[in-house]
Amino acid sequence: MGRDLSALFDPKSVAVVGASDDPAKYGHAVAAQALRAPDRRPVHLVNRRGGTVLGRTTATSLARIGEPVELVVISVPGPGFEAAVDDALACGARAIVGITAGFAETGPVGLARQQAIADRVRAAGAVLVGPNCLGITDNTTELYLASDRFAPGGIALLSQSGNLALELQLRCAPHGLGFSRFVSLGNQADVTLVDLVEDAARHDATRAIAVYAEDFGDGRAFAEAAAAAGKPVVLLTAGRGAASARSAQSHTGALTTSADVVAAACRDAGVELVATPHEMTVVLAALHGGRRATGHRTAVCTDGGGHGAIAADAAEAAGLAVPELGSAAQQQLRTLLWEQSAVGNPVDLAGMGEQNPHSYGDTVSALLALDEVDSVVLTGYFGGYSAATGGLGGPAAESGTAGGGIALAAGELETAHEMAVHAARTAKPLVVQSMFPDAPSCRTLVEAGIPVFAATEDAARALAAMTAAETSGPPGVRPLPPAAAPLRDPGYHGVRTLLSAAGVPFPEAREITDEAQLLAAADAFEGPYVLKALHLLHKSDAGGVALSLPDRAALVTAFREMHARLGAASYSVEAMADLTDGVELIVGVNRDPRFGPVAMVGLGGVLTEALHDVAFALAPVPAARAEQLLTGLRTAALLQGVRGRPAVDLAAAAAVIERLTTLAAAHPEITELEVNPLLVRPDGALALDARAVLA
Repeated sequence: MGRDLSALFDPKSVAVVGASDDPAKYGHAVAAQALRAPDRRPVHLVNRRGGTVLGRTTATSLARIGEPVELVVISVPGPGFEAAVDDALACGARAIVGITAGFAETGPVGLARQQAIADRVRAAGAVLVGPNCLGITDNTTELYLASDRFAPGGIALLSQSGNLALELQLRCAPHGLGFSRFVSLGNQADVTLVDLVEDAARHDATRAIAVYAEDFGDGRAFAEAAAAAGKPVVLLTAGRGAASARSAQSHTGALTTSADVVAAACRDAGVELVATPHEMTVVLAALHGGRRATGHRTAVCTDGGGHGAIAADAAEAAGLAVPELGSAAQQQLRTLLWEQSAVGNPVDLAGMGEQNPHSYGDTVSALLALDEVDSVVLTGYFGGYSAATGGLGGPAAESGTAGGGIALAAGELETAHEMAVHAARTAKPLVVQSMFPDAPSCRTLVEAGIPVFAATEDAARALAAMTAAETSGPPGVRPLPPAAAPLRDPGYHGVRTLLSAAGVPFPEAREITDEAQLLAAADAFEGPYVLKALHLLHKSDAGGVALSLPDRAALVTAFREMHARLGAASYSVEAMADLTDGVELIVGVNRDPRFGPVAMVGLGGVLTEALHDVAFALAPVPAARAEQLLTGLRTAALLQGVRGRPAVDLAAAAAVIERLTTLAAAHPEITELEVNPLLVRPDGALALDARAVLA
């Protein structure tokens, strides 16, 4: 059920320690906000000098209030923070919001102070948000403990940046979006991002969860909480490049995670990952209404060929499909439109909207009703007619008379209401791109929950967000298996033995140290042979691999030459695999400090680093998910058969990926585990080399 945060979001009473009449101090802003709802619960202001703040008599300490206080906001200079926390706990506080900075973000000494405070809070059965945070707001309980107001709505905003939260509020307003809650995460000394996601998932008034995070804490737990939320989760994060990673570390003492790992965790958890506050707003506008497409087939409706072509390109670039409509659908559309209209997809009204604005609504309604269409985007001039009456420009002159322009505007408003009604009758998404997004007709659509954007690419991104969650399968993060007995021998043959026991197939092999053992190995199985010098990271680059040695004599010659040149402590003699019609893959697992074991699959062999055609997922990876990763590679055509080559056994490769990633997930002492190459042929898969790195 997660932690009980009821005292944090709906306390029976509140005290602001450090309340001030000085507008330059944060204690002034928080006190002013707290007093916005004085009738909801008692609000006490505490200032050690006494007197009045904002016209209210203050207490000189929490103890002087004379009654228990359930939630305490602390905004005092750093040296006094610990004492203020102790006073709050002594007064029975069940929740504390720490505004004060100067802890983990300053280095090891500050981190130690922070941990000691968090330990005391938890021991008392209380919860702490922060320190180094900017407060919280819950519009559903009239709890206002941040410096700024957040318009009410259905989004829970969890952010490590106050300014980014304010920007998101400004960007969301034109889309009719508001916030159920705002929480400034701060240093997450006690209450973590995971706790807040879990609580927002249980919060009836929250319909979507927006997160800006620099430090995930337990990243795997975040992914699990997001996957189980049952509500859209949209993530904006820092640390994609070197400069932003430095910024994150200096900002809140955050430990950033590589972009590939975060992206993999988001895909597995069904989280929408965005790159900018603008993109986050677009996705929130799309997901907030709860509509989802069941497929990628998108119909584009436009009143001009240019807008239709650009929208179709944008939709396809976003991963959607814009297929030609069937003959029956085209014939139905022809009964609604005039002769010069295009009905194949994009569907182009070709100016009919200027004669009959209701043609927009009629066409959109017909497209939404088609079985061969999963979603609709309306793009172009819609909104311009009603915008003209508001002085924003439009076709009044082209209509012949001002009265004609007013009639067009009225018709457009009517068809906007009709579109809203039609859209409400279907679960299919409708997204609008308009040159006049602020026009009255477009505002009518927004109020009905239909996203409207000024940019074509935003409309396409929104539609992709409304599509991907359903078509990629249900999100999920597979739990870690129980820890296995630690690997004691990280050498090549020790790793092979471990993997073989887990069901990963290898060719016959023997480890040898001299020529006598070499000959004994040659007698154990038939050639051709492979000879490898062990304990080299990149054996091929160092000339430590000899392939296709046809017989004992060739094996001995290769051994003598290689040993004279490299002087390796040991070697491996192996049966040469049949490379015919095979494709070499790489399968590896790295243990990330935040997200745990992360699997990587891709094109392998000596070209792995050059081609960098790889995909990531949280380990362990089920076989079905492994096949998705493989077929999503840029070079997936090689696996499916090209230029007369047969397709390889994807199921066998996926089974190996599942076994290897499950094994790696059960061995926390292994930081890296890799098979490269994994040879996949039409008749199965065979691991040809392996390595492990211990923590």
